[in-house]
Amino acid sequence: MSERHKILIVDDNESNRELLIDMLEDDFDVYQCADGKDAIAVLSNQGNSFSLVLLDIFMPEVDGFQVLKVMNKLRIIENLPVIMISSESSPESMEHAYRLGATDYIPRPFNMMIVRRRVINTIMLYSKQKRLIETVEEQVEEKEKNSEMLINILSHIVEFRNGESGLHVLHVRRITEILLDALTQKTDKYELTKSVKAMIANASALHDIGKISIPDSILNKPGRLTDEEYKIMKTHSAAGGELVNQLPIYKDEPLVRSVYEICRWHHERFDGRGYPDGLKGDEIPISAQVVAVADVYDALTSERCYKKAFTHEKAVEMILNNECGVFNPLLMECLTDSAEIIKSELGKDMIEELSLSESRLIAQEILQSKNISNSDLLSQSLTYERTKNEFFTKYSDDLMFEYIKKTDVLIFSDKASDRLGIDKTIMSPQNNKALLDAMGLETHNKLNDAIYNTTAETPDGECILESAGVSWKIVFRTLWSGGELTGTLGIVRPVIQGEK
Repeated sequence: MSERHKILIVDDNESNRELLIDMLEDDFDVYQCADGKDAIAVLSNQGNSFSLVLLDIFMPEVDGFQVLKVMNKLRIIENLPVIMISSESSPESMEHAYRLGATDYIPRPFNMMIVRRRVINTIMLYSKQKRLIETVEEQVEEKEKNSEMLINILSHIVEFRNGESGLHVLHVRRITEILLDALTQKTDKYELTKSVKAMIANASALHDIGKISIPDSILNKPGRLTDEEYKIMKTHSAAGGELVNQLPIYKDEPLVRSVYEICRWHHERFDGRGYPDGLKGDEIPISAQVVAVADVYDALTSERCYKKAFTHEKAVEMILNNECGVFNPLLMECLTDSAEIIKSELGKDMIEELSLSESRLIAQEILQSKNISNSDLLSQSLTYERTKNEFFTKYSDDLMFEYIKKTDVLIFSDKASDRLGIDKTIMSPQNNKALLDAMGLETHNKLNDAIYNTTAETPDGECILESAGVSWKIVFRTLWSGGELTGTLGIVRPVIQGEK
């Protein structure tokens, strides 16, 4: 084994400990405790540093079962395998140990080959499991990251029509994140894993996408709406849900289902007096419940053409007093607990200026199109996002860039920007002097020719470029729509010696 794993032996019998150390010290760094009390102290402070625990059952004061119970309470047992070592081999004792989370059982007297093989196999199994979990988490994180551009584009379509700055989308998303974090600390009633919370926060940005269906005369009316106009405005929640539900593909994806729930039900209220379906209590998905609170808070604290902004304190008071409808009591506790955090977070400059302007430009371009339906818009955007995700996941360790032709925007990943010494976002790169100086005109033209030599049928390409005395390999995929080149996804990596 190439890596020295750490093993903790817990046994009150010194000769047993010495025997196990002799068996394992050639392959592992072995530590020992003479009783369960010391073992709990070591595991409480250093549990994450060990790869395996060999644990005796019968010890004075604190036995092996008590150690297992503490490991469960501290949640150490989830990532640290425990093999029981004992002369006690009754079915009852073994079953009790397994129920408490023990991975395996080795009876005394010890057989050296069996001990070493079981220890090695258990550590290898847990190491593989840990790597798998880390890989899945990285992929989920990358997928969520790649969804952000789509979310910003679609949400800004609504923002443009609604005459708003884009802050509402960002505020609702951040408040949603804060409330979800507070909710998971308060209760385990809802299944809110890290990835589910991130998905809900992403989906929250599209809560008002149904406003696409509302006439401008109502959507941007400077004064109070008439009863009839208000009835029309209220249809946006059902319209948004229907728009998402009619997607020809992806509609069963978890993110899209979350968008549906939030779009349709973020105006429902806990007492059943909301709309469009009059859902009550936890009939309303928790995603929609949280976004509803976030949406109301930001609406109260934001200035609109028809109202002045309330202060943070007044907005919280109004929500807690049910002046904006009745909300989940648990969420009201979360709002109270998180009120100062929300005030602090929304007081910061939350807009990433370049990213926001980039999303606005794309949204504006899309809005100018007269020949695309709402359903086609969502479908095309999701297809683009999936292509982008698949490409960048394949080359996740490299320096990434994306060029969006419609808006003439070149975007580098953080890693690429730092490594290449180039701004993260470059508007009109063809005319950007800093970029052209860094690349050289000949290099720039060579890459441009390689990209335009691709087709919709053969979109992939690569080329070797020289810049500042360094050879770079660029692998790229072009994106096409209606026979026209619409953008480029690419990665950049230094050429390895001897690579062609």
